[in-house]
Amino acid sequence: MIEEIKHQEQLLGIIIKSSYEKDGISFFTPNNFSQQLGYMKREKNYHIEPHVHNPVKREVVWTQEVLFIKSGKVRVDFYNDSKVYLESRVIEKGDVILLASG
Repeated sequence: MIEEIKHQEQLLGIIIKSSYEKDGISFFTPNNFSQQLGYMKREKNYHIEPHVHNPVKREVVWTQEVLFIKSGKVRVDFYNDSKVYLESRVIEKGDVILLASG
C-alpha cells in the first residue's frame, strides 16, 4: 500500500496507507532526498544499537513536507510546476504522505 505519484518522471508524492505492514525496515524516498521517509516493524523489545549517521552534504532547493493524517480525510490535489492540475488522491486516518514537488 505504497503509492508514488509521478508526472513525467518527476516524483510529486509518496503515500503510505495506514494498512501498510511489512517486517523489518523500508525506506521509500530516493537516496538523493535531504530527508528519508521510512517504515519500521520489529518484534517487541527489539533494540536498535546506538549509532550515528554519516554526514552527507546536501543542498536543499525545494521544501518538502510530510503529513500524518490523525483523523478524517484529506483530498490532495497534485499540480505540475506551472500550476496545471494533474490528479487527486484521498488520504485517510493513519495515512502518511510526502509532498515532494509540484
